[in-house]
Amino acid sequence: MENEEVKYKVLARKYRSSNFDELIGQDVLVKTLTNAINTNRLAHAYIFTGIRGVGKTSTARIFAKSLNCLGADGKATGPQVKPCGVCENCRAIAEDRHIDVIEMDAASNTGVDDIREIIDGVQYKPSSARYKVYIIDEVHMLSKNAFNALLKTLEEPPPYVIFIFATTEIRKVPATVLSRCQRFDLRRVDIETLSNHFKHVCELENVKIDDDSINIIAKTADGSVRDGMSFLDQVISNCEGDITVDKVSKILGLASKGIVFDLYDAIINADIQKAVEIIDNQYDLGVDPVLILTDLLEITHYITRVKITPASLSSIPVPPSEQEKISKMAHDLSIATLSRIWQMLLKGFDELSLVPNVLSAVEMIIIRLSYVGMMPSPAEILNKIENQTSTEVQKKNI
Repeated sequence: MENEEVKYKVLARKYRSSNFDELIGQDVLVKTLTNAINTNRLAHAYIFTGIRGVGKTSTARIFAKSLNCLGADGKATGPQVKPCGVCENCRAIAEDRHIDVIEMDAASNTGVDDIREIIDGVQYKPSSARYKVYIIDEVHMLSKNAFNALLKTLEEPPPYVIFIFATTEIRKVPATVLSRCQRFDLRRVDIETLSNHFKHVCELENVKIDDDSINIIAKTADGSVRDGMSFLDQVISNCEGDITVDKVSKILGLASKGIVFDLYDAIINADIQKAVEIIDNQYDLGVDPVLILTDLLEITHYITRVKITPASLSSIPVPPSEQEKISKMAHDLSIATLSRIWQMLLKGFDELSLVPNVLSAVEMIIIRLSYVGMMPSPAEILNKIENQTSTEVQKKNI
C-alpha cells in the first residue's frame, strides 16, 4: 500500500504551544496557573478572555494536559506543571481524542440541549484521566437559556470536573457565570516578543528574512500570535528567494512607511496634487486605502507623543531614518494642528461605511486634510486679531 502524501501543516498549527514554556507573552497567566498546580489550589472553573490568537484555547489544552499528565514513566500521581507530552493522556489530548477532555465550540452549539449533554456527562467519573475537563470556546455565544442551565452545575460541580471557558467578548458573558469562574485576561503580545518568535520560526523553517520584514509582520499582527503566523505563512508561500520589506508590503497590501511619510509631508505642506497621486499610485499597487489612513493615524500619534515628550522618540518602533522625520515634524507642527488631523482622520473612518467607493472617500479625506496645512491654528488667528486691534488702537492714538 502506498504511503499517503503528507499534507502541509500551516505554521500556526505546526508551532502551536504544547506546554507553558512555549506560551509567549502571557507570563502572569503562566505563573498563576503553575502556582495553582504546585500548591494543588485548583478552581473548578476558569475563563480566559482576550483578542483572537493570543493563546486562549492553547492554554486550555496545556492546562488539561497538566491536570492529567501521567509522566513519561506513567507513574505520576498528581497534576504536572510540565506535561511530559509522551504519556497516553498527553498524546490523546494533543490529538483531540481524549474521552475525558471534551471541547465544544459554543458558536455552533448555542442551545440548551447542547449544555444538557454536558450536564448529563458531568455525573460520570473520568474513564482514564484524573479530571474530566470541559473546554468551551467562544462561550459568550451560548444562549441565555443555555447559560441558565449551566449555572447550578458550574457552581457545585463534582470534584473531578473542571470547566475552562474561552471568549473574545467577556462583556457578553453573564455576571452570574463570571462570578463562578477564575478570570484571566490574556494580553496582546508586544511587537518585540512577536518579532523574536517569528524570527525563531523562520530559523527553524530555513527561511531568510530581514528584521524589518519581521517587524512589519509583527506589527500587522496587532498582538495576535495566530494572525502573525498566518501572515508569515502567506509571505513565505508567495516569496521566492530572500524576503524583503517591499515583498512583504506588497503581499500584505501595505504601503511602505517611507511612502506614508511622503504622503504625510504632502498633507502638512498642502501639496494636494502630490497627496492624491500617492494615494492613487498605492491603490494601483494593491495597497488598501483604509490601511493608509490607519498608518496616518499612527504617525499622528507618534508625532504628538514626541511633541509632548521628546525622550519617547527612541521607543517608537520605526527605523532611525523615520525617527528623524517624526522628530522634525514634531518640531514643525503644533498640538492644535496635530489634534485637527487626528479628529479629521477619526471622522473619516466613520464616513467610510457610508460610501460605496472606498478610494473616492479616502481621496476626499486626504484633500480635506491637506487644507489643514493651509489653515492657521486658533492661536495664530487670535494673535493676528490682537495685532490688528493693537495696530488700530495705535493709529487712533496718533
